[in-house]
Amino acid sequence: EHALLAFTLGVRQLIVAVNKMDTTKWSEDRFNEIIKETSTFIKKVGYNPKAVAFVPISGWHGDNMLEESSNMTWYKGWTKETKGGVVKGKTLLDAIDAIEPPVRPSDKPLRLPLQDVYKIGGIGTVPVGRVETGVIKAGMVVTFAPTNVTTEVKSVEMHHEQLEQGVPGDNVGFNVKNVSVKDIRRGNVASDSKNDPAKEAASFTAQVIILNHPGQIGAGYAPVLDCHTAHIACKFAELIEKIDRRTGKSIEDKPKFVKSGDAC
Repeated sequence: EHALLAFTLGVRQLIVAVNKMDTTKWSEDRFNEIIKETSTFIKKVGYNPKAVAFVPISGWHGDNMLEESSNMTWYKGWTKETKGGVVKGKTLLDAIDAIEPPVRPSDKPLRLPLQDVYKIGGIGTVPVGRVETGVIKAGMVVTFAPTNVTTEVKSVEMHHEQLEQGVPGDNVGFNVKNVSVKDIRRGNVASDSKNDPAKEAASFTAQVIILNHPGQIGAGYAPVLDCHTAHIACKFAELIEKIDRRTGKSIEDKPKFVKSGDAC
């Protein structure tokens, strides 16, 4: 379920660390057995096992964590395929270092979902959140959706240090002019007023994977939606199509119901 959830949320790089190798007396056969079982499973989810590093480790003893283990001389290291070619390594640290950093979408319009809003004495109102796309900097005029409150950013900080600008991945706090803590709240989205500002949506088309749900789901189903930092009730107006969750291709038009394991 964790692998399926990771793939569904867009995580495309995976490391399989096979822990507690000391409890199997450092068995090569058991390690190969786990590789085979795990490869079959993650392939069904959508991952390519050839692009995954499998590392036998012992967290308790530290084997193959930072340095090569002397207890598993049979282990010749991991190999994985990447866009840049074949990459090899021995330890878990090597595998982590071989992860390709994601492209930070700083060229897109600003989107910053608020995690919280604070009132700080002597400073004023300080919304905080993570920059998802675009950049935020002092002097920028931002609008908060869906309330349409517009204000100027006075300063941007991260970990109590002033920043010239916040970029995707940064958890920032920013001081805003003439806005009360009552005007904005967690779940609002800050965006650049002059560059495709975020707008409220009455409805949207979503791609959904049902991981685990008792019974069937049809039109009229009313779940609670967690979207970035927002938490709100919604309703399924209609089921447009059932799709293959690995390829995204349509397999049935206008299904009456979907159930656990289906995607639509």
